[in-house]
Amino acid sequence: MKKILFGLLLALFSTYSNAQSIETNTLATHPYWLKLGHYRLATLGDWKSEVDSAEFFLSPVGKTSPYDELKATIAAFSGKNTDPKTTQYRCQFPARYKWLKTKIENNWPELNCPELQAWQKIINPKGVTLVFPTAFMNSPSSMFGHTLLRIDAKDQTRHKELLAFAVNFAAEPDGSDNAAMYALKGLIGSYPGKFSLMPYYKKVREYNDLESRDIWEYKLNLSELQVELILLHLWELQLATFDYFFIDENCSYQLLALLQLAQEDLDLTSSFNMQAIPSDTVAVLRNNNLLQTPNYRPAFGTKLYHYSTQMTDEQLDDARELMQGGSLNTRNYSQSQLVAILEMAYEWLNFEFYDKALNREEIAPRLTKLLLMRSKYNVASPFTKPNRPIASPEQGHGSSKVSLGRVQNNNQANLTNFGYRLAYHDLLDRPEGFIAGAQISFFDLEAAITDEGNADIEHFYLLDAMSLAPDNRVFDSWSWNFKMGFDRQPSDNKRLGRFFTKGGYGKSYGDPNNVHGYILGQFELNIGDITDQLSTGIGSEAGIIWQINNNHKLALTGNVLWLTDNAASKHSEIAITWNYAVSRNVSLRSKVQHAQWHSHNSSMSLAMQFYF
Repeated sequence: MKKILFGLLLALFSTYSNAQSIETNTLATHPYWLKLGHYRLATLGDWKSEVDSAEFFLSPVGKTSPYDELKATIAAFSGKNTDPKTTQYRCQFPARYKWLKTKIENNWPELNCPELQAWQKIINPKGVTLVFPTAFMNSPSSMFGHTLLRIDAKDQTRHKELLAFAVNFAAEPDGSDNAAMYALKGLIGSYPGKFSLMPYYKKVREYNDLESRDIWEYKLNLSELQVELILLHLWELQLATFDYFFIDENCSYQLLALLQLAQEDLDLTSSFNMQAIPSDTVAVLRNNNLLQTPNYRPAFGTKLYHYSTQMTDEQLDDARELMQGGSLNTRNYSQSQLVAILEMAYEWLNFEFYDKALNREEIAPRLTKLLLMRSKYNVASPFTKPNRPIASPEQGHGSSKVSLGRVQNNNQANLTNFGYRLAYHDLLDRPEGFIAGAQISFFDLEAAITDEGNADIEHFYLLDAMSLAPDNRVFDSWSWNFKMGFDRQPSDNKRLGRFFTKGGYGKSYGDPNNVHGYILGQFELNIGDITDQLSTGIGSEAGIIWQINNNHKLALTGNVLWLTDNAASKHSEIAITWNYAVSRNVSLRSKVQHAQWHSHNSSMSLAMQFYF
């Protein structure tokens, strides 16, 4: 009888153990557990966490094994309630604890973590707002824009938004790295990235004022309980570090990884395998019905330029005289005009104080004097606010592009072209949702087949960036471009390849939303079949771009560079290009071009372009 009872107990224990093992296996591959551990499938089908710090894992193999990490976590949480270690682990990983408590039948108590509770009380969370500062062309990590989160408090009003807390994910670069090294290390993931919590007004000052970047603020459709789940996981990420990649595992991607903790079935990151462009990540939130209508916060520079358009040259000159310490020239101005001059002088001087890091002891008294002068007029500000752009960033075309085209050459073989661009926007693309006069083209590849059946790479541009900020009455702006990669140039009866790097610096004029012209001094380095040695070139590039409307753009561009190569003294190119946006993600582009290097070649091309 004893043997029978012992056998039954053994069978029951075995059945219970098997059931526990099956349950643990199931939970280890549950989407929410994988999101808590930031696990993604590796190349060979194994799991690997994107978190790189050992402190984030309770198992020695937790980075690559969701199952072992789950077992170690359950064991750590299942200790005696009086054990300090058990309390420490529960309070270190409150999001894990709260979720597992709902999935495993046990007598785990409610969380009791004084530090966590004090942190939650300070933040006082009710909602979350996604914040999108637009692109900043002078920073490699911000060329595509940036995203962060604002935690909206329960007692928050529109006037208190700047006092809220912001959640930011950013790289922690080596302070001794120059811009080129910063860009390179950011591309290959050599910097650690971390989450941080800070006052929102500091980020607005950095982006909106110091870098003069327009900001879009999107309230998210999240309940208070969902916001709590997000913040519990943010608490867990205090000691977590990630390899930071500018293109994919960047600020926008990691914020999506945090936001998808709001509910079990929310998947925001799985579609981002090659790149995570901020505007695309905002679009994913829209596609999951999480976005409300955004608020537009124009940059300091945007407002200042808009004010200047409401003033005559004479009034602007008088404002400039005031900001430089001169007296107010009243002329025959009305009170409203005098107020406009005083306000413009104050805002202009304040902008230059931050933008040029002017001496506070010299500028502060001048600013105070201007405010006192303005206070003498009981007149409302005559300035209107800047117009809201017709489209927010997520309403622009997709950041990647494929194309199919045909090229007719007069001196070389005719081609059928196939193109792919990883990211993100060029000067002739449909403008809605993007910064006017800015181009960032990354990993742009084009292959071609001749009519005779020969295949070649026509070009591969690793980076093609251009910033054409126009000169105007307020800003003395400089324009620049940088391009590096491989392409083919005309030679005797064929096109020869070259590897090159080139850059230019100069001026732009006009309105990027209408007619816009530029001229740049250029320098380049060439090597490859087209030249018998490392060849340098110096010359210029110029162009006129006419945005006829949101669907049609026309550009006339040309460049000429004189070379140190004995085989050819110079090379040049002139082209006229038309782009017709058939829809948001489809366009038709045609080009007529004449190029010269070792020989001349004229060509006509037509391509269909599809954005996604």
